[in-house]
Amino acid sequence: MLIEQIKEGSIDAYDILGQYGVYLKSTNNISNLTLKQRVVTVKNFLEYYDVDISPRKFKLKVKLPKVVRRNKEALSKEDIVNILNTCSDIRLKTYVMLLSTTGMRAVEALSIRIKDLDLQSYPPRLYVRGEFTKTRSDRTIFLTIEGRHQLSSWIDYKYRSRRVCYSDDIGKVITEYRTPEKNDTDLIFSVYQSTKNPNPDNLYTDLCSSFAKTLDRMGRGTREEGNEKRREITFHSFRRFVKTTISDLGYQDFSEYFIGHSGSTYWTKKESEKAEIFRKIEPYLTFLNLHQLERKGADIQSKVDELEELNHSLLERDRTKDDAIAQLSDQLMTLTVRLQEIERKQQV
Repeated sequence: MLIEQIKEGSIDAYDILGQYGVYLKSTNNISNLTLKQRVVTVKNFLEYYDVDISPRKFKLKVKLPKVVRRNKEALSKEDIVNILNTCSDIRLKTYVMLLSTTGMRAVEALSIRIKDLDLQSYPPRLYVRGEFTKTRSDRTIFLTIEGRHQLSSWIDYKYRSRRVCYSDDIGKVITEYRTPEKNDTDLIFSVYQSTKNPNPDNLYTDLCSSFAKTLDRMGRGTREEGNEKRREITFHSFRRFVKTTISDLGYQDFSEYFIGHSGSTYWTKKESEKAEIFRKIEPYLTFLNLHQLERKGADIQSKVDELEELNHSLLERDRTKDDAIAQLSDQLMTLTVRLQEIERKQQV
């Protein structure tokens, strides 16, 4: 066995790891980061079976290609609007909108069940189970009003009554209407509920394929330089958009909390305080509900006009007061001069 030969010293563990890296580089079209991760996985496997691997020797003897980290710009709001309008599948459109309004990780969003949604509260919210988060912590995420409407539309469509045609034992075609059974434990984005505990990972491949076709249809399916298997726009791109958008509004710490990073002070703050901040950033995470945005914009403009009018009236009032004070001051000076003249006359 290989591990026994390494322990006996007949095979050098560092040579094995180095050769494995060369093999991956020559036979697989993978990124340098993936190659490094796979080699480190084998190293951890050997250490698990009591093969001593010195970190210093590993670094000196096992030559791995350097990981090239490329700057990735966040999507613009116009990009997301175009992607949403191009989605021909209501499930994919709902999924993309959920990612672009919450900044959730791909599998986190796929793990949401019917029972995890609270669409009646304000703002609406959903619950993410800790077993599907990177930090292994449960958390609650606020939803935009637009996101709530889109989720409701998808759920109504998913559980709609539909006509089914099939042949009986004698070959007669039978047509009937069936309505899928709706359970609280159903995953939102699953189409077929075949198990009691469905795995959200199984949905990822299907949605990735649909998303790739949508990008190709838009002419935005460009591959990453140096990694032909990965596209420039991925589901993670929407997470970067949410993080950047909230941070640019001046809520850097809140953006860390909102997308599920640990260390933010907002993990310990009141829900009411977090909800208040979310209401301020909600218009910037709204994409297709233009009427609502225009109405909010009109409301804001009317408030601005009202404040400007109030400010103008206050300035006029202050100016009138200043004039009155100046007039009283002149009168007081005149009276003072007259009193002084009367006093002089009396002394004479």
